[in-house]
Amino acid sequence: METSTTSATSNQTHQRHHHHTPPQPHHNRHGLPLSNSVFAIIITATSSVALLAIFFIILLLRRLKSAKKNADRESSNTSFNKSISLPHNTTIYSSSPDMKGGCLNGGNLGLGSLGPANSGNNRYRRGVQVFTYRELEVATEGFSERNVIGTGGYGVVYKGVLSDGTVAAIKMLHWQGKQGERAFRIEVDLLSRLHSPYLVDLLGYCADQNHRLLILEYMPHGTLKHHLHPPHSHSQHRLLDWGTRLVIALDCARALEFLHEHAVPSVIHRDFKCTNILLDSNFRARVSDFGLAKTASDKVNGQVSTRVLGTTGYLAPEYASTGKLTTKSDVYSYGVVLLELLTGRVPVDSKRPPGEHVLLSWALPRLTNREKVVEMVDPALKGHFSKKELIQVAAIAAMCVQAEADYRPLMTDVVQSLVPLAKNYSSISSSNSLRFQNSAVSPRY
Repeated sequence: METSTTSATSNQTHQRHHHHTPPQPHHNRHGLPLSNSVFAIIITATSSVALLAIFFIILLLRRLKSAKKNADRESSNTSFNKSISLPHNTTIYSSSPDMKGGCLNGGNLGLGSLGPANSGNNRYRRGVQVFTYRELEVATEGFSERNVIGTGGYGVVYKGVLSDGTVAAIKMLHWQGKQGERAFRIEVDLLSRLHSPYLVDLLGYCADQNHRLLILEYMPHGTLKHHLHPPHSHSQHRLLDWGTRLVIALDCARALEFLHEHAVPSVIHRDFKCTNILLDSNFRARVSDFGLAKTASDKVNGQVSTRVLGTTGYLAPEYASTGKLTTKSDVYSYGVVLLELLTGRVPVDSKRPPGEHVLLSWALPRLTNREKVVEMVDPALKGHFSKKELIQVAAIAAMCVQAEADYRPLMTDVVQSLVPLAKNYSSISSSNSLRFQNSAVSPRY
């Protein structure tokens, strides 16, 4: 009986504990709730990943900074070369001399293997080379004054001999600031991809630190200006006879025809003048100096709006007054050069009598007058020219210098008009140049 009472009491006590004791949560072996433990693990893992990511970012930034410092120590040739972009739709005519030797600092512009030009001479192109300043110092004997063949606002041109024996014209640019850098880049870009027997070839360039130099094909007879307008009456130069002048006029017309109508996109030279026309060993003309050139990609409604740059006496009136530039602006400049070939006069000459200071104003009334046109011919020719050809050339010049751009011809039309006039003189010009080479000195650029 006592045993039963004890058992009952034990059962009641057990039931009270069962009903009144709250359920206890499950504890892990560390004494923390399971949910808190999972949350702590996630936070720890996330922090570790974040720290690892920060570590890798810092490491990457340090490597980039180190690479940048190394790049700055290298010659700026490579960085300049990479900055030049060549349009994929550019028409390329290969006609430059065979270049031997590799490019420095991987400086080949990536033009690939180019075929031969459609010119009579056997000239090929394998890319533009990059030179160090030191190499050009050696080539010009320390940029010696006795090797200077030309000077101007752009800088100085030296005659130099490259390491492979190639004779070159080395043009050291003195332009400072953004305009000078832009002109340098434009000239390297254009001459690297536009190859024609009527353009001076770019053999290479130097962009070593602050030095900017162009290495150009050497033209033995210098500029057209040197022969038409010699600085001194006793200076060494060849008298350009009538036939040679016609051939030069045709070569220049073909150069502009190529730039305007065959290059893609078309190119406006913007500084076409006698100083930028160079003569080779056969007195054939080639156009140079593309620092101010513009391409058709800059056009808006067929025109390029730009600030007026160029040379007084050669600027088309609409360009000089409004800054609106088209290919017809080059046609006008060509007409002025044609007048120089006819008359032997410079575009602007304050030493002339009143009324003759500006070549164009003086020549225009005479160009369409058959009697007066003979009177304006360069006295140096001493009457040795064809009057029939003179009248035809004068008519072409009159059309090119029209005040209204729309009335000026295309350069293709000018070429077609000059071909029958110059074809009989091409061989004469080449043979006459051989006699002159025996006594010629270094040309003036």
